[in-house]
This record gives sequence, C-alpha cells and structure tokens, in this order.
Amino acid sequence: MAASPTIRVQNEDFHLQTEIDRLVAGRTDIGAVVTFSGLCRDDGGSLNALELEHYPGMAEAEMRRIAELAIARFSLQGLTAIHRFGKIAPGENIVLVIAASRHRQAAFDGANFVMDFLKTAAPFWKKEHLADGSTGGWVSAKDADDKARDKWR
Repeated sequence: MAASPTIRVQNEDFHLQTEIDRLVAGRTDIGAVVTFSGLCRDDGGSLNALELEHYPGMAEAEMRRIAELAIARFSLQGLTAIHRFGKIAPGENIVLVIAASRHRQAAFDGANFVMDFLKTAAPFWKKEHLADGSTGGWVSAKDADDKARDKWR
C-alpha cells in the first residue's frame, strides 16, 4: 500500500522535530528521513517580511498531487509537506518537506523533487515588505527554478 502524504497550508508556525516525530512514530520500515526547511531571509537587511498568499483549495490539491507523484516515483514510506501563508519575518519558517524511505537516496531525491515542483507549480505568491517601510513588488519566478524542475522530466 502506498504511503499517504500529510499536506498542510497554514498561517501558524511548525516545529521541525515534532513533524519528524509524527511521520516516523511507530515505524520500523523507515531507514532514512530527509528534511528541507525553507526560511525567510532578510536579503542583507533590506527585507522586513515576506507576505505569502495562496489559492485556497488549489494549493493543497497541487501539493498533494506533487507529493503523491514523489511517493510513487521514489517508493517513499512517508512524506510531509507544510507551506505557510501570511506575513513571515526573516528567520521564520516558510516551508517544510520531510521525505521518509527505506534508503537515503530515495529520501533525498523525494524531498528535492517535491521542492522543485512546489517552487514552480503550487499556487503561492510572495510580496516583499522592505525594511524602509515600503512595500516591494511580488517576487518573480526564476528561470533557475524552472530548470531545477525540468531535470525531473
């Protein structure tokens, strides 16, 4: 039976170790756990916060689709993907991906795959709030993100 991913889009913060513990509790079939935690950075002191918006319902559905693809492709034993929305200050969590598998390479590949597709396919948008009090623009998609995603095709 294929693993069922845990998918959450939430305003509140998450705790990395708590999420790992939830994923592996009582499991003896897991030999590797790989995590990716994305944080808001201050861009050299110029950024006060990022405001993340999402398309409710669609964001969760796309995250689930991506997670299920990763589970099938890499034979993952478990997968958790959490993405926050709202105003997030530098140093705070934005996204978490936890991939669990029998062996390390599948867990690494699964986590990387999920992040590459979340960056390009899930309906999330970021607006910059600058340290000088002004509102910056919406953050544009990057060609590098598309190239990272395309390597999986």
